[in-house]
Amino acid sequence: MIKKGISYLGIFFLSALSLFPLSVLYILADGAYLLLYFVFGYRRKVVRENLLNALPDKTLEEIVAIEKRYYHYLASLIFEILKMSSISKKEIEKRFVFKNKEQVQAYLNRGESILVCSAHYGNWEWGTLGIGLNFTADHYPIYKPLSNPTFDNWFKKVRSRFGNKLIAMRQTMRALQASKGKPSIFSFGNDQAPSKDESHYWTTFLHQPSSVQLGIEKIAKRTGQPIFYFKIDVLKRGFYSVDCVPLCLNPSETAEFEITELHTRFLEKMIKDKPEYWLWSHKRWKYKPKTGTGFIENEMLKRA
Repeated sequence: MIKKGISYLGIFFLSALSLFPLSVLYILADGAYLLLYFVFGYRRKVVRENLLNALPDKTLEEIVAIEKRYYHYLASLIFEILKMSSISKKEIEKRFVFKNKEQVQAYLNRGESILVCSAHYGNWEWGTLGIGLNFTADHYPIYKPLSNPTFDNWFKKVRSRFGNKLIAMRQTMRALQASKGKPSIFSFGNDQAPSKDESHYWTTFLHQPSSVQLGIEKIAKRTGQPIFYFKIDVLKRGFYSVDCVPLCLNPSETAEFEITELHTRFLEKMIKDKPEYWLWSHKRWKYKPKTGTGFIENEMLKRA
């Protein structure tokens, strides 16, 4: 009961803080950057290790510069996400602009559904709100529920603004069945490490053995629905564009794991081009492949 009360108090505080304009929140974000990076060193060891392993061609000086830019962006991102509970449709449309969306809309106009692949890159949360505003179809973002049910319910309501219908990861197939017969958009974030009991595939990602979720590939092959990658670009502080890139329009014609490799390489290039906008503080590589996963055997064959 006490824990729930503290959670409601936290939600009240965050909701009140979100009422400040972004110009004020960015001043707070600058202060948060100093605290996160220099005072508390929030996950600095994780971030430094991830950057060194993922970008081996960079000097230590370059790595430190990327690291500082990442923490500065992370601080801004925290306050942008906080703003979601009060931000208006008009402001989202001004700050998060979709490009090349005609091909996506053409599928929806014909009564067909599409799958969207994305990542924890740039402001993916504003991207979720933006999809709900920009396309004439039901949008189902697939998400992993928070461990705190009170915060999870509140954040789900925030994310569901502007027409989104959030679906917990384990309910994906049920939601797909329920949405049959009408145009829909199911969006997936495919860059976090799957849990050990999830269906996954081992590959090399950013120079490291990495497990990748197979959900979007399996669904695409089962349904025949085309996949678009929604590529976020950070234009300047608080302003984004997202390019609707056709990644795989005929999934039934692809080989096994081809789709998974396509979206993995796409994200890898995005990160190498502008590394500071990816979620480096996530423990992406905490699991290592074991003999029998196929990854180690394939790597040995390559070197033979």
